[in-house]
Order: sequence, then structure tokens, then C-alpha cells
Amino acid sequence: MAERLLIRALKGGKYTKIVTLNEKKVTKMPSVLERLPGLKTLDLQNNLISKVCPEISTLTQLTTLNLGNNLLEEVPEEMKYLTSLKKLHLFGNRIHRFAPGACDGLQNLILLNLNNNQLTWIPQEIVRLKSLTYLSLNNNQLVSIPRELCFLETLSELQLNYNQLICIPEEIKFLKKLQKLLLSRNNIEYLPEGLCNLLNLRILDIAGNVIQMFPPGFQGLKLKEFYCEGNPLFLKQPVNAVKQEDVWSLQETTSRFIMNQLAAKNPFLMQAIKWYPQVRSILSQGRKCAICGKYFLATWLECVKFFPPSKNWKISRNLRFVPLQVLICSYKCFNQRDPNLFGIAQV
Repeated sequence: MAERLLIRALKGGKYTKIVTLNEKKVTKMPSVLERLPGLKTLDLQNNLISKVCPEISTLTQLTTLNLGNNLLEEVPEEMKYLTSLKKLHLFGNRIHRFAPGACDGLQNLILLNLNNNQLTWIPQEIVRLKSLTYLSLNNNQLVSIPRELCFLETLSELQLNYNQLICIPEEIKFLKKLQKLLLSRNNIEYLPEGLCNLLNLRILDIAGNVIQMFPPGFQGLKLKEFYCEGNPLFLKQPVNAVKQEDVWSLQETTSRFIMNQLAAKNPFLMQAIKWYPQVRSILSQGRKCAICGKYFLATWLECVKFFPPSKNWKISRNLRFVPLQVLICSYKCFNQRDPNLFGIAQV
């Protein structure tokens, strides 16, 4: 069947624009493709192709290439010759690397689909994809993304679901045209403040991460859809706020200084504190702010700010957290008492 389809395509010569060989058990990309210089679309998904033939470099008019669900192990170097390519589908392969130079000639690429592969890193050279608008990297093994990715000025949609990301670079603020950002099912602990500069962002999915709080200015985003279920936003109960005082007591001021110096392992204070059991007893009552990491004794309101979500946001309905005003807050202060603060109780 594949042979008959190829023969028919070859008869068309330079006038053949589309070749489709889906699910034909093809193990090698046909080298005769070089005889089709006018080809615009090449669809070879759901086959057994492990390498791209060198002859593909002659297809300089190709705009769409689909090699999804094959056996490729890398984004091949031959891609750089496809200077007219706009859509590249490489989903469902075994790709774990980019070949050197693979991004060099793809100046017109608009869509890149690398879902369901084995990528652990993205090369800095991705910044060469100057026209990239849609980038999908779902279901890989990425632990980070390069800051260079954030300089793709035309990027409108970025999908990074089901990876192993811990954080997002602050440089994300440069993706001024980003409208859709999907980060669900990763290991992200916090969102960068730069995210709040994405004024065109309309869809944000951070479900299934380990985020406990949102950055300042988060409530200013003009989102239409927001998904954040599965984060530990309410696993810890915030301590009831103490009445704000314009002036701290001398004991509070001194205690904060000593506790934070001990946390920084100031050698002088760590040695001296051994001789003051009464001071050690007082400091053992100290608490640590989960947001800024600073220590306090009794009064702490500096980090607590709550904001209601925008009325325009569409919030995922399966959230189990109440009230929503607490959920959408720029800070959440979980002040936890530590009886062994700095090891003082053990001195």
C-alpha cells in the first residue's frame, strides 16, 4: 500500500503537494522524497521510523511535517534545512535530545509539538525559533526550562503539563504575548513575580503542584480560566493574626534580631547564648514565617495580604477550599512554632 501511494505521488513530480503514509508500518523514511521538491505536507505518523533520511533536506518548500508516534530518539539535525516549515509534530517518540543545529534554520516555525517523549532538558538554541507561537512539551521529564525560552517574543501558548519542573524562571515576564500557560502536575513550589507581568495571559493551569502562595500582584492578572486544585494551599492553618502594633516592644525587636542571627549561625551569639538559660527559654517560643523565612516572637503581620479573585476569572469547580478569598491571596503566612528553634532547647 505504501509503495502504491509513493508511486502515485512520484508521478505528480514537482506538482505533488501532499504525501500521507499514516499507519503503513514504514520503517525507513523514503529517500525518493527528494524527487518531490514542491511538497508542502508530509504525514508519516504512526509508523516505525527511527531516523530521518538525509534526502529530506531537499524539501525546502515543506510547511507541515508530522512524524508523531514513531521511534525517533532525537530532534534531527536535518530539520534545519526545512526553512519553510511552519508546523512540526514529533509527539509520541523516544526523543531525549536535540541534535546540534536542529533549530538553526527553523525561522518560520510556528508550532512545535514534542508531547510524550523523554526530554530532560531543552537547549538554549530554542531561542532561534523566532516565529514560534505554540510550544507543547507535555509528558516529558523536564526538571527545568532554559531562560532563553522566555525570549521567544511571539509565543502565545506554552504547555508543560506532566513534567518534573520545580520552578519557572523569572524571565517568563518577557513572554508578553503569552495567552495560555499550562503547568499542571509538576513539582513547582512557587510562581515567579514576573508571571504577574503577563497582561495578555488568559488561561493558567497550575493544578497538581506544591504551591502554597501566590506572588504579589497575582490578583491583577486578567485571567479567564484559572485551575489550581491539588496544591497544598490549605494543608496548614494560618495562625490568628495578632493586633498590629505601630511600635514593637524592645523584647520583640531584640528577640527578632537574635533569632535571625542565630539562624544565620552567627558564631559569637551561638557561643554566648549558652550562658543565658532565661533568654534561651524566651527564644524557644519563637516562630518562623513560612513566606519570608524570618523569625518573630509574638507579633507578625508584615507578610499577610488577602485579595479576592477577579470577577472575570473562571475558577475550576472541583476546588475543595473555602473561602475563595483566602485561596486567591498574594501571601499566606503559616506561622509555625518550633520548640527546638535553632537547637536552643537542646543546649
